[in-house]
Amino acid sequence: MRRLALIGLVLLVGWGALSHWKHRALAQPPGVLAPDEPQQDEAGAGSTLQRGDTALATRAHFALTARVLSRKDYHDAGAALAPLDLALGWGPMSDSTVLKDIRISQSGRFYWWHVDAFPIPRRAIETHSANMHLIPADDGVRDALDRIRPGQLLHLEGFLVDASRPDGWQWHTSMTRDDTGNGACELVYVERAEAVAP
Repeated sequence: MRRLALIGLVLLVGWGALSHWKHRALAQPPGVLAPDEPQQDEAGAGSTLQRGDTALATRAHFALTARVLSRKDYHDAGAALAPLDLALGWGPMSDSTVLKDIRISQSGRFYWWHVDAFPIPRRAIETHSANMHLIPADDGVRDALDRIRPGQLLHLEGFLVDASRPDGWQWHTSMTRDDTGNGACELVYVERAEAVAP
């Protein structure tokens, strides 16, 4: 019995080390790497996609190129739909000079940041970064997202969606990049995801 427990512990530690290595942060040079704001338009809004018993109501077509500030893979109740969250930054929040003074983390489906002294105004941090819950459209998109590392530039395309189930469960997307707190995260149905060069 002790031998099985030891083997299990070794496998668990090995899996954790592999996951950490696979998702280790990538260093980037100073300067704004993703200058453009996310693009959102009403094209395609109003249709419904089905994922098992979950209906996804499209709210807007959505595309962005951003720097991955942090990633968090989840195994919670929402993970069957959205297995990971990415904290993404654009404009000044894609600049290593700014980011070196901001501590970033994720937990509980939120993105957190902390500074000792603001390298840019607080509002610039809030309006140039967001936590996004990602719903892969297919296995190819899921595989592409699984390879994404913090520090990389990522291009995403898809739809902002609201999710609901017959039992009354709902998960709503933010429709703006200037909100904060509960309800400020985007729920994105991702049809295309690829790492891009700076």
